Amino acid sequence: MTRIALITGASRGLGRAMALHLADTGVDIIGTFRSRRDEADGLVAELEARGRRAAMLPLDVGDASRFGVFAEAVKAVLAEWFGRDDFDYLVNNAGLGHNALFAEMEEAAFDELVQVHLKGPLFLTQKLLPLIADGGRILNVSSGLTRFAFPGYGAYAAAKGAVEVLTRYMALELGPRGIRVNVLAPGAIATDFGGGAVRDNEALNAQVRGGIALGRVGEADDIGGAVAAILSDGFGWANGARIEVSGGQLL
Repeated sequence: MTRIALITGASRGLGRAMALHLADTGVDIIGTFRSRRDEADGLVAELEARGRRAAMLPLDVGDASRFGVFAEAVKAVLAEWFGRDDFDYLVNNAGLGHNALFAEMEEAAFDELVQVHLKGPLFLTQKLLPLIADGGRILNVSSGLTRFAFPGYGAYAAAKGAVEVLTRYMALELGPRGIRVNVLAPGAIATDFGGGAVRDNEALNAQVRGGIALGRVGEADDIGGAVAAILSDGFGWANGARIEVSGGQLL
């Protein structure tokens, strides 16, 4: 039976790379997007061109009040498009960045970070649990910034650190169903995340890559390939683990 992955924030950046790499291993994709339907449709076309089934659904991971409706939409898509009543992999990837020193952090921005990066994965996963197959896998996305620190990322990293703790509890509590739960911590990646600073600012790029053992910042494909590996059967004994993929950043 073909396996199915649900990836939040799949239409761009790391989520898009995850979808493409999983597709190359024979996995069908349900992805989410927040506003850019054109990017979502483009990903579907590319996945179908690779011989995979794919669907994209709108979702704002910062609005937990809509998660029940979203779960019903996933259930309908599974039945209509995939002939299934469950899926195998959930990747809680969608996120946003906000840079501000903690002394200058605004409460509204902090609340949004927590809603998207902590409340979202917790309650979305809760709503989707009846649709996740026993023996499936959940992968939460954190950040290398929970291990090393740069000024201005304290609130973002704190929310991600909470996700890492949550991951261990999810792994423990879902163990009886055989569901593995791990957390991926990417290092600096050259995408449009955070306004594309690492990708587009050469001075910043040079500064960051100077602290990476492999001598460059990461690319989205580095993370996409890692996700495909982590969700594979060969990685099945990892559970409750934090897996950093950073090229050896600030060792």
